[in-house]
Amino acid sequence: MSDIWRLIRLLSPRRGWLLWGVVLATTTLLANFGLLALSGWFLAATALAGLAGIAAQNSFNFFTPSAMVRFFATLRVGSRYVERLVTHEATFRLLADLRVWFYTRLEPLAPAVLQTQRAADLLNRIVTDIDTLNLFYLRVFVPVLAAIAAGLIMAAFFAFFSWPAALALILGLCLNGMLTPVLTSQQGAKPGADITRLTAALRTEYVEALQGMGELLVFGAAPAMRARAAALNTELAAAQARMGQVTGLGLALSGLAANATLLVVLIFGAKRFEAGGIGAAQVPMLVLGAMAAFEATAPLPAAMQFLGQIKEAARRIFTLADQPPAVPAPAAPAPAPQGFGLALRDITLRYAPDESAVLDGFTLSVPDGRHIGIVGPTGAGKTTLINLLLRFHEFQAGEAWFGGHDLRAYGSADMARHITVISQRSYLFHTTIRDNLLLANGAADETALWHALEVAQLAEFVRGLPRGLDSRVGEGGTRLSGGQARRVALARAVLKSTPWLILDEPTEGLDTETEQAFLADLKPILAGRTVLYITHRPAGLKLMDEVHALRAGRAVRVL
Repeated sequence: MSDIWRLIRLLSPRRGWLLWGVVLATTTLLANFGLLALSGWFLAATALAGLAGIAAQNSFNFFTPSAMVRFFATLRVGSRYVERLVTHEATFRLLADLRVWFYTRLEPLAPAVLQTQRAADLLNRIVTDIDTLNLFYLRVFVPVLAAIAAGLIMAAFFAFFSWPAALALILGLCLNGMLTPVLTSQQGAKPGADITRLTAALRTEYVEALQGMGELLVFGAAPAMRARAAALNTELAAAQARMGQVTGLGLALSGLAANATLLVVLIFGAKRFEAGGIGAAQVPMLVLGAMAAFEATAPLPAAMQFLGQIKEAARRIFTLADQPPAVPAPAAPAPAPQGFGLALRDITLRYAPDESAVLDGFTLSVPDGRHIGIVGPTGAGKTTLINLLLRFHEFQAGEAWFGGHDLRAYGSADMARHITVISQRSYLFHTTIRDNLLLANGAADETALWHALEVAQLAEFVRGLPRGLDSRVGEGGTRLSGGQARRVALARAVLKSTPWLILDEPTEGLDTETEQAFLADLKPILAGRTVLYITHRPAGLKLMDEVHALRAGRAVRVL
């Protein structure tokens, strides 16, 4: 249950909303209890008064009980309505809190830790598992606490008329609210966990199939994918069927406990009446009150039945959130750089202890304002060098200095304030050109945006669009050509005027003509900046002051 307690602690900042939901749910239960119990007494008392003659009928107070019946009926409707408003508002707030908390835990893990996760499974954790955790409040937290509070009050009311009936009610509520949920929780734990796991796996298969549909069709792998999905779907249906059986068991046991309690309460009430302890009309009051009392415990078997799903979702969320980042955050605030030179000496970096070093004895000096080109074949360590500078991965040996300070004194967020990266994979979000540009500088005004587009030679194209800056680029920039997408990245670099600029294969995938145009637009952006140009294409190297080749994990100057 440690994951559940941790979940409760995560929800605790919203304790006001949580408790108001419990109070309103308890009020609704008590209003329903008062309505049925009073109705039972009122109907029976009215019938007895009618049989007793004219004098009894004239002396019987019809107005106060009928007014109280209306009061309880109105209170039940009103409290139910307000309870729905409050609990759903609380649910939305908790959902937002959980997603923000999870994102803040994921952010330090990117990209080193998250790249080991399947993208579709990560999406499933962010969306489906968080949604499942949110069910804890509505399905478990509110019903359990409201049942305890209302059950104690209703038992105390019964004790005023008959202690045996009160004990019978407490026993029945405990059987229905504790024993039955424990049984359904035990029986539903495995199918609940299986449903969470299989749902995640099935959605992962579907997402990856949609993303790679072209390759699946070209290589004839679609039937194998369909077979995997069908097998997962069969397992999921079997788990859902087992969960349905558990639900049926819970309903049967609840009905048995309720009916047995009603019978026992009726017997004790009748005996109390025979002994002269209560009036005849109070016997149906106790019976109908007992019937209403079981509304409090009715949701509990289902709540405990789905606890297995919630616990599995919590395990998946907390397992990922508790992963340590590849580069721990510095203990002290980052120092102000004294210039922006870089000095790497005898650097060794490997991604795992049992893997060979990607950078091995790597030495490179980049003076402030110098333009350095890095060339090398695929797998030579060019991207690893970027990961090192951006503090995405930690180096194991050697010395690294940035701005006159140990590179380890800076975190990834600190380096992001000093470095802009333009790569072949600069991502464009499925939103407007304006929003994609504002990622680089959220405070940029309209004039600054158009200036950045002018420098990137994209302003004329954007002005020609029907909605201008508010035109959508499509998912991943699919509505733009390759060259236009790179120019958006250039415009971002203009808006984020950092002292360092790293270009990671910026012309990869472009034809020669587009590449030459891109490099011509790039040249003015490099002025006054320290530049690291990483490529295996020679065209852009003429803009560099010197060029180094990566060989066997080391840098060798070639120009």
